[in-house]
Amino acid sequence: MFGLPRLRKPPPDTPAANEQVARPDAELLLRRLEFTVLRRLDGLLQGDYRTLFRGFGLDLADLREYQLNDDVRYIDWNVTARLQTPHVREFQEDREVAAWFVLDLSGSVDFGSQQKRKRELSAELVAVLARLFTRYGNRVGAILHTHHANEMIPARTGRRHVLHVLDRMQRMETTRTGKETDLAELLALAHPMIKRRSVVFVVSDFISKPDWGRQLALLARRHEVVAVRLYDPMELELPNLGLVVMQDAETGDQIFVDTHDRRFRQRFADAARQREDALRDGLAEAGVDCLELTTNEPLDQALLRFTQLRKRRSQLASGVTPSLMNKRVG
Repeated sequence: MFGLPRLRKPPPDTPAANEQVARPDAELLLRRLEFTVLRRLDGLLQGDYRTLFRGFGLDLADLREYQLNDDVRYIDWNVTARLQTPHVREFQEDREVAAWFVLDLSGSVDFGSQQKRKRELSAELVAVLARLFTRYGNRVGAILHTHHANEMIPARTGRRHVLHVLDRMQRMETTRTGKETDLAELLALAHPMIKRRSVVFVVSDFISKPDWGRQLALLARRHEVVAVRLYDPMELELPNLGLVVMQDAETGDQIFVDTHDRRFRQRFADAARQREDALRDGLAEAGVDCLELTTNEPLDQALLRFTQLRKRRSQLASGVTPSLMNKRVG
């Protein structure tokens, strides 16, 4: 089904499988984020992720009106019959929830015009979120994709396991094969790999062949999916750099362009805008939330903004008006 060479899983007797060997880079990265980003998020995100990821357990948390893209399995037919309006149940999530990271590590994520590349931003996000989950006893797993190989890391808990995931991300080499990323195939690969209902973070720059929305929607039917979109400002608007050689990060094709030409920069911006519109349409059709991370913004700010948006939307869906929310805050 998946058109790439192989899906690798470390043999159980190797150090990588036992999570005993990790590059110092992974330890340094995690330690830096624990003392910077994670400290800032404590008490803000952890208040907890109950308000972020709810719906896996058995305890009824709330009832609200049915909205587009809600799972029809959670419709409360008794309440619907009484009120003559479809209502769905919301459940208090199980404290033991598994989180999976579906990671696009193709050539295009190696780009970065700022202080960090998109690949580094992806590693920071995985480190922060995986640590937030595992330090409360929850399990995290990962599916890593490059053009020449794929690897599945089973869901486990503990700080050592987070280091193992980061280490594998660093070791996965990026090679140009002349192929474009096919995100639909990566998402299709994730379906049989993630067996239990989980929180799934699809981390990619979404520079891919089209028609990945259907696979994302299928994944979202079974799991709570968050699309994490990585991007660099230069991918949206090209500055005046004069004569430059531009290279496709995945196919290796090169082209000589004059960025001093205003019309060329405008065509570039128009193409970027069309790609943005297609991306947002695909995410909307799949019915998933999108966390946008850019290489020129601190990670904690983006996470806090996303958290606040989810909380506000959850409150509005529960029938809490903005004026009432302000009163509660006051």
